[in-house]
Amino acid sequence: MKKTLLYIALSVLSVFALPAMAQNRQNQTYLNYIHQYKDMAIKEMEKYHIPASITLAQGLLESGAGRSDLATKGNNHFGIKCGGGWTGRRMYKDDDQKNDCFRVYGNAKDSYEDHSRFLLRDRYKRLFNLKITDYKGWAKGLKECGYATSPTYATRLINIIETYELYQYDKGGKGNHGGYHDEIYDIATTTTTITDSQPAGKHTYTVNNGVVCVVALPGDTWQSLSKSLHKSRRRLLKYNEAVVTDPIQPGTFIYLHKKQKKADRKYRKYWHKVQPGESMYSIAQLYGIRIKYLYKKNFKSAAYSPQPGDLLKVR
Repeated sequence: MKKTLLYIALSVLSVFALPAMAQNRQNQTYLNYIHQYKDMAIKEMEKYHIPASITLAQGLLESGAGRSDLATKGNNHFGIKCGGGWTGRRMYKDDDQKNDCFRVYGNAKDSYEDHSRFLLRDRYKRLFNLKITDYKGWAKGLKECGYATSPTYATRLINIIETYELYQYDKGGKGNHGGYHDEIYDIATTTTTITDSQPAGKHTYTVNNGVVCVVALPGDTWQSLSKSLHKSRRRLLKYNEAVVTDPIQPGTFIYLHKKQKKADRKYRKYWHKVQPGESMYSIAQLYGIRIKYLYKKNFKSAAYSPQPGDLLKVR
């Protein structure tokens, strides 16, 4: 009986001791960095759908909580190197190789923004299929996709997130599998619309069917999108199954990666009812699927032209 009571007492004490132990492991410099940049990380999450916990943990790790030379002299909080397409200021530092080239920013905000856009590259595409609250999956995925060479990179990110409870900042992102888009637009019942009051070039990033995309604005062209999204026109045309002369309708999803073979799994029992003015192309863009698979699922030839009222299977 005494042993049982002792076991219960120790168990109760451990429940209260664990949070205290976690707090004891916290570093004040890290806490200051989190306080300073958490809002910035949350804003980036809302725009690009990258977990705020991951952004903060990477910033803490890569910049030494803002104390590294890259951060203090170049406002580079994520250790991003110049790369072939970088035309901005640069600084040099020994890293994987001697005298490696790193990007220099005007301020920390530019560094956070560039980090988000950096992760929109094809290499990291599969991470956007994860829930926005799956920080462990994101941490492991970043390592597997080659963000860092250290074999303990993912473990270190996870430890930082859990020690400082950074996962609490991910709660603002809905992030269901392949479905952040559905918190913004109900594609089963509506068509997206964009008003002329939106500032030019301020595209809304979202994720539709597990693919990162933006919502087209009035006046967008393939060339202007290529410039504003930092994506080659050739790739944009390829991912969106378009040719350069195709007009871009405001409200259309413009994909930054290859579309899927079928719509999100929640549409497995759903039939799309064709609306006036819709085409196989516009329907494919709406659900984030490739046109040839839309034809194939519905046993249609390329000569088929959908008519209002037609029902089409999208998954």
